[in-house]
Amino acid sequence: MSQRNNEDRLGAKTPMPDSTIPLEAGDSPSFDFNFTTPTEFVELPSKGRFYPEGHPLHNQEHIEIRYMTAKDEDILTSKALLRKGVAIDRFLQNIIVDKRIKVDDLLIGDKNALVVGSRVTGYGADYVTNIKCSSCDAAFEHSFNLESPTINSGSLPEGCSATENGTFFITLPKMKIRVEVRMLTGQDEKALAFIQEKRRKHKLPETNLTDQFRQFIVSVEGHKDPSIISKLIEHMPAVDSQHLRATYKEIVPNIDLKEEVTCEVCGREQEIDVPFTADFFWPK
Repeated sequence: MSQRNNEDRLGAKTPMPDSTIPLEAGDSPSFDFNFTTPTEFVELPSKGRFYPEGHPLHNQEHIEIRYMTAKDEDILTSKALLRKGVAIDRFLQNIIVDKRIKVDDLLIGDKNALVVGSRVTGYGADYVTNIKCSSCDAAFEHSFNLESPTINSGSLPEGCSATENGTFFITLPKMKIRVEVRMLTGQDEKALAFIQEKRRKHKLPETNLTDQFRQFIVSVEGHKDPSIISKLIEHMPAVDSQHLRATYKEIVPNIDLKEEVTCEVCGREQEIDVPFTADFFWPK
Protein backbone atom coordinates (compact mmCIF):
# COMPACT_ATOMS: atom_id res chain seq x y z
CA MET A 1 0.00 0.00 0.00
CA SER A 2 1.12 3.55 -0.61
CA GLN A 3 0.18 6.28 1.82
CA ARG A 4 -1.47 9.42 0.54
CA ASN A 5 -0.10 12.81 1.54
CA ASN A 6 -2.16 13.34 4.69
CA GLU A 7 -0.72 16.60 5.97
CA ASP A 8 -3.19 19.15 7.24
CA ARG A 9 -5.91 16.46 7.48
CA LEU A 10 -7.62 18.56 10.20
CA GLY A 11 -8.63 21.18 7.63
CA ALA A 12 -7.21 24.70 7.37
CA LYS A 13 -4.58 25.51 9.95
CA THR A 14 -5.92 27.56 12.86
CA PRO A 15 -3.44 29.67 14.87
CA MET A 16 -3.10 28.48 18.44
CA PRO A 17 -4.25 31.09 20.97
CA ASP A 18 -1.49 33.02 22.71
CA SER A 19 -1.45 31.59 26.23
CA THR A 20 0.16 34.81 27.50
CA ILE A 21 -2.94 36.87 26.66
CA PRO A 22 -5.70 36.39 29.26
CA LEU A 23 -9.12 35.45 27.92
CA GLU A 24 -12.11 37.62 28.66
CA ALA A 25 -14.91 36.05 30.69
CA GLY A 26 -16.95 33.70 28.49
CA ASP A 27 -14.27 33.54 25.80
CA SER A 28 -12.85 30.16 24.68
CA PRO A 29 -10.08 29.17 22.23
CA SER A 30 -11.29 28.83 18.63
CA PHE A 31 -10.45 25.60 16.79
CA ASP A 32 -11.47 24.20 13.41
CA PHE A 33 -12.80 20.68 14.05
CA ASN A 34 -13.23 19.79 10.39
CA PHE A 35 -11.62 16.34 10.83
CA THR A 36 -10.76 14.34 7.71
CA THR A 37 -9.80 10.66 7.78
CA PRO A 38 -6.46 9.74 6.11
CA THR A 39 -6.48 7.52 3.02
CA GLU A 40 -4.28 4.85 1.44
CA PHE A 41 -3.82 3.48 -2.07
CA VAL A 42 -4.08 -0.32 -2.35
CA GLU A 43 -2.46 -2.04 -5.34
CA LEU A 44 -4.89 -4.05 -7.47
CA PRO A 45 -3.60 -7.47 -8.59
CA SER A 46 -5.59 -7.11 -11.84
CA LYS A 47 -4.11 -3.65 -12.53
CA GLY A 48 -7.56 -2.82 -13.84
CA ARG A 49 -7.01 -4.87 -17.00
CA PHE A 50 -10.22 -6.89 -16.84
CA TYR A 51 -12.73 -4.17 -16.06
CA PRO A 52 -14.73 -2.94 -19.07
CA GLU A 53 -14.31 0.54 -20.53
CA GLY A 54 -16.35 3.02 -18.56
CA HIS A 55 -15.77 1.19 -15.26
CA PRO A 56 -14.00 3.47 -12.74
CA LEU A 57 -11.26 0.82 -12.28
CA HIS A 58 -10.63 0.25 -16.00
CA ASN A 59 -6.81 0.16 -16.39
CA GLN A 60 -6.36 1.55 -12.86
CA GLU A 61 -3.55 -0.02 -10.84
CA HIS A 62 -4.70 1.21 -7.42
CA ILE A 63 -7.86 1.80 -5.43
CA GLU A 64 -8.08 4.52 -2.78
CA ILE A 65 -9.53 3.65 0.62
CA ARG A 66 -9.80 5.63 3.82
CA TYR A 67 -8.56 4.41 7.17
CA MET A 68 -10.89 2.35 9.34
CA THR A 69 -12.74 4.40 11.94
CA ALA A 70 -14.70 3.61 15.11
CA LYS A 71 -17.88 3.95 13.02
CA ASP A 72 -16.57 1.22 10.69
CA GLU A 73 -15.92 -0.99 13.70
CA ASP A 74 -19.63 -0.62 14.51
CA ILE A 75 -20.36 -2.18 11.12
CA LEU A 76 -17.90 -5.04 11.65
CA THR A 77 -19.36 -5.85 15.07
CA SER A 78 -23.03 -5.46 14.14
CA LYS A 79 -24.76 -8.72 15.11
CA ALA A 80 -27.49 -8.16 12.54
CA LEU A 81 -24.99 -7.68 9.70
CA LEU A 82 -22.86 -10.59 10.88
CA ARG A 83 -25.90 -12.89 10.93
CA LYS A 84 -26.69 -11.88 7.35
CA GLY A 85 -23.04 -12.38 6.33
CA VAL A 86 -22.75 -8.86 4.89
CA ALA A 87 -20.70 -7.07 7.57
CA ILE A 88 -17.36 -7.16 5.73
CA ASP A 89 -18.86 -6.19 2.36
CA ARG A 90 -20.75 -3.29 3.98
CA PHE A 91 -17.55 -2.18 5.69
CA LEU A 92 -15.50 -2.37 2.47
CA GLN A 93 -18.11 -0.37 0.55
CA ASN A 94 -17.98 2.24 3.28
CA ILE A 95 -14.21 2.82 3.07
CA ILE A 96 -13.87 2.99 -0.74
CA VAL A 97 -13.32 6.66 -1.62
CA ASP A 98 -14.76 6.53 -5.16
CA LYS A 99 -18.42 5.70 -4.55
CA ARG A 100 -18.90 4.69 -8.19
CA ILE A 101 -16.97 1.52 -7.33
CA LYS A 102 -19.15 -1.29 -5.97
CA VAL A 103 -17.72 -4.16 -3.91
CA ASP A 104 -19.92 -6.64 -5.79
CA ASP A 105 -18.23 -5.65 -9.08
CA LEU A 106 -14.67 -6.16 -7.83
CA LEU A 107 -12.73 -9.17 -9.10
CA ILE A 108 -12.11 -11.62 -6.26
CA GLY A 109 -8.34 -11.02 -6.24
CA ASP A 110 -8.82 -7.24 -6.07
CA LYS A 111 -11.36 -7.65 -3.28
CA ASN A 112 -8.88 -9.82 -1.36
CA ALA A 113 -6.26 -7.08 -1.69
CA LEU A 114 -8.80 -4.57 -0.40
CA VAL A 115 -9.62 -6.78 2.60
CA VAL A 116 -5.94 -7.07 3.57
CA GLY A 117 -5.22 -3.39 2.93
CA SER A 118 -8.15 -2.24 5.05
CA ARG A 119 -7.14 -4.57 7.88
CA VAL A 120 -3.63 -3.08 7.90
CA THR A 121 -4.97 0.50 8.10
CA GLY A 122 -7.30 -0.49 10.92
CA TYR A 123 -5.26 -2.75 13.18
CA GLY A 124 -1.74 -2.76 11.77
CA ALA A 125 0.28 -5.28 9.77
CA ASP A 126 0.76 -7.80 12.60
CA TYR A 127 -1.90 -10.49 12.54
CA VAL A 128 -1.74 -12.88 15.50
CA THR A 129 -3.82 -16.05 15.27
CA ASN A 130 -3.76 -19.75 16.15
CA ILE A 131 -2.60 -22.31 13.57
CA LYS A 132 -2.22 -26.09 13.60
CA CYS A 133 0.88 -28.03 12.55
CA SER A 134 0.18 -30.38 9.64
CA SER A 135 2.78 -32.82 10.99
CA CYS A 136 2.07 -33.23 14.71
CA ASP A 137 -1.35 -31.52 14.94
CA ALA A 138 -0.10 -29.19 17.68
CA ALA A 139 -1.87 -25.81 17.90
CA PHE A 140 0.19 -22.70 18.55
CA GLU A 141 0.02 -18.94 18.10
CA HIS A 142 1.83 -17.21 15.24
CA SER A 143 2.17 -13.60 14.13
CA PHE A 144 1.83 -12.98 10.38
CA ASN A 145 3.03 -9.82 8.63
CA LEU A 146 0.40 -8.42 6.24
CA GLU A 147 2.38 -5.35 5.20
CA SER A 148 3.59 -6.44 1.74
CA PRO A 149 1.63 -9.35 0.25
CA THR A 150 3.01 -10.82 -2.97
CA ILE A 151 1.02 -9.59 -5.96
CA ASN A 152 0.22 -12.21 -8.59
CA SER A 153 -1.04 -10.39 -11.69
CA GLY A 154 -2.00 -13.62 -13.44
CA SER A 155 -0.38 -15.42 -16.35
CA LEU A 156 -1.45 -17.25 -19.50
CA PRO A 157 -0.35 -20.91 -19.26
CA GLU A 158 0.50 -22.95 -22.33
CA GLY A 159 -2.62 -24.11 -24.15
CA CYS A 160 -4.71 -21.26 -22.78
CA SER A 161 -5.83 -18.22 -24.79
CA ALA A 162 -7.55 -14.94 -23.95
CA THR A 163 -10.52 -13.34 -25.70
CA GLU A 164 -11.37 -9.70 -26.32
CA ASN A 165 -14.20 -10.01 -23.80
CA GLY A 166 -11.89 -10.75 -20.89
CA THR A 167 -12.62 -14.48 -20.87
CA PHE A 168 -10.22 -17.39 -21.41
CA PHE A 169 -10.23 -20.69 -23.29
CA ILE A 170 -8.86 -23.77 -21.53
CA THR A 171 -8.60 -27.18 -23.20
CA LEU A 172 -9.27 -30.17 -20.95
CA PRO A 173 -6.41 -32.67 -21.53
CA LYS A 174 -8.43 -35.89 -21.15
CA MET A 175 -11.73 -34.96 -22.80
CA LYS A 176 -10.05 -32.75 -25.42
CA ILE A 177 -12.87 -30.24 -24.94
CA ARG A 178 -12.38 -26.48 -24.93
CA VAL A 179 -14.17 -24.55 -22.19
CA GLU A 180 -14.48 -20.80 -21.83
CA VAL A 181 -14.11 -19.32 -18.34
CA ARG A 182 -14.50 -15.88 -16.78
CA MET A 183 -13.14 -14.25 -13.63
CA LEU A 184 -15.40 -14.31 -10.61
CA THR A 185 -16.51 -11.13 -8.82
CA GLY A 186 -17.76 -10.23 -5.38
CA GLN A 187 -21.32 -10.82 -6.60
CA ASP A 188 -20.39 -14.37 -7.67
CA GLU A 189 -18.84 -14.94 -4.26
CA LYS A 190 -22.14 -13.97 -2.64
CA ALA A 191 -24.08 -16.28 -4.96
CA LEU A 192 -21.82 -19.23 -4.08
CA ALA A 193 -22.16 -18.51 -0.36
CA PHE A 194 -25.96 -18.40 -0.74
CA ILE A 195 -25.99 -21.77 -2.52
CA GLN A 196 -23.78 -23.35 0.14
CA GLU A 197 -25.91 -21.99 2.98
CA LYS A 198 -29.11 -23.21 1.31
CA ARG A 199 -27.69 -26.72 0.97
CA ARG A 200 -26.54 -26.65 4.58
CA LYS A 201 -30.00 -25.66 5.83
CA HIS A 202 -31.56 -28.53 3.87
CA LYS A 203 -28.83 -30.91 5.10
CA LEU A 204 -27.72 -31.66 1.55
CA PRO A 205 -24.17 -32.76 0.59
CA GLU A 206 -21.68 -29.97 -0.14
CA THR A 207 -21.04 -29.24 -3.83
CA ASN A 208 -18.58 -26.36 -3.50
CA LEU A 209 -16.31 -27.41 -6.36
CA THR A 210 -18.98 -28.10 -8.97
CA ASP A 211 -20.91 -24.98 -7.92
CA GLN A 212 -17.79 -22.91 -8.58
CA PHE A 213 -17.37 -24.55 -11.99
CA ARG A 214 -20.96 -23.63 -12.87
CA GLN A 215 -20.24 -20.06 -11.81
CA PHE A 216 -17.12 -19.44 -13.91
CA ILE A 217 -17.59 -21.68 -16.99
CA VAL A 218 -19.11 -19.55 -19.74
CA SER A 219 -19.31 -22.04 -22.61
CA VAL A 220 -18.37 -25.55 -23.75
CA GLU A 221 -17.08 -25.74 -27.32
CA GLY A 222 -18.95 -22.49 -27.96
CA HIS A 223 -22.25 -23.69 -26.42
CA LYS A 224 -23.54 -21.49 -23.57
CA ASP A 225 -26.57 -23.60 -22.66
CA PRO A 226 -26.47 -24.14 -18.83
CA SER A 227 -27.67 -27.72 -19.26
CA ILE A 228 -24.68 -28.52 -21.50
CA ILE A 229 -22.29 -26.90 -19.01
CA SER A 230 -23.85 -28.91 -16.14
CA LYS A 231 -23.58 -32.14 -18.12
CA LEU A 232 -19.88 -31.52 -18.77
CA ILE A 233 -19.25 -30.82 -15.08
CA GLU A 234 -21.03 -34.01 -14.01
CA HIS A 235 -18.97 -36.19 -16.40
CA MET A 236 -15.63 -34.39 -16.11
CA PRO A 237 -12.77 -36.79 -15.16
CA ALA A 238 -10.85 -35.83 -12.03
CA VAL A 239 -7.69 -35.20 -14.08
CA ASP A 240 -9.55 -32.59 -16.15
CA SER A 241 -11.11 -31.08 -13.03
CA GLN A 242 -7.66 -30.71 -11.47
CA HIS A 243 -6.26 -29.17 -14.66
CA LEU A 244 -9.14 -26.70 -14.88
CA ARG A 245 -8.69 -25.58 -11.26
CA ALA A 246 -4.91 -25.24 -11.54
CA THR A 247 -5.06 -23.32 -14.82
CA TYR A 248 -7.81 -21.03 -13.57
CA LYS A 249 -5.74 -20.23 -10.48
CA GLU A 250 -2.78 -19.24 -12.68
CA ILE A 251 -4.94 -16.98 -14.85
CA VAL A 252 -6.72 -15.07 -12.12
CA PRO A 253 -4.88 -12.09 -10.55
CA ASN A 254 -4.72 -12.35 -6.77
CA ILE A 255 -2.56 -11.73 -3.72
CA ASP A 256 -0.31 -14.44 -2.33
CA LEU A 257 -0.32 -14.57 1.46
CA LYS A 258 2.01 -17.47 2.23
CA GLU A 259 4.51 -17.48 5.06
CA GLU A 260 7.14 -19.89 6.38
CA VAL A 261 6.13 -21.13 9.81
CA THR A 262 8.09 -23.34 12.23
CA CYS A 263 6.10 -25.57 14.59
CA GLU A 264 6.88 -24.72 18.20
CA VAL A 265 6.42 -28.37 19.21
CA CYS A 266 8.04 -30.60 16.58
CA GLY A 267 10.16 -27.98 14.80
CA ARG A 268 8.80 -28.78 11.33
CA GLU A 269 8.97 -25.91 8.83
CA GLN A 270 6.02 -25.45 6.52
CA GLU A 271 4.69 -22.82 4.14
CA ILE A 272 1.07 -22.01 4.86
CA ASP A 273 -1.54 -19.58 3.61
CA VAL A 274 -2.47 -16.85 6.05
CA PRO A 275 -5.74 -18.08 7.61
CA PHE A 276 -8.71 -15.71 7.52
CA THR A 277 -10.10 -16.55 10.96
CA ALA A 278 -12.27 -14.51 13.33
CA ASP A 279 -9.09 -12.80 14.59
CA PHE A 280 -8.58 -11.10 11.23
CA PHE A 281 -11.10 -8.26 11.65
CA TRP A 282 -11.85 -8.93 15.29
CA PRO A 283 -8.39 -9.06 16.97
CA LYS A 284 -8.14 -9.75 20.67
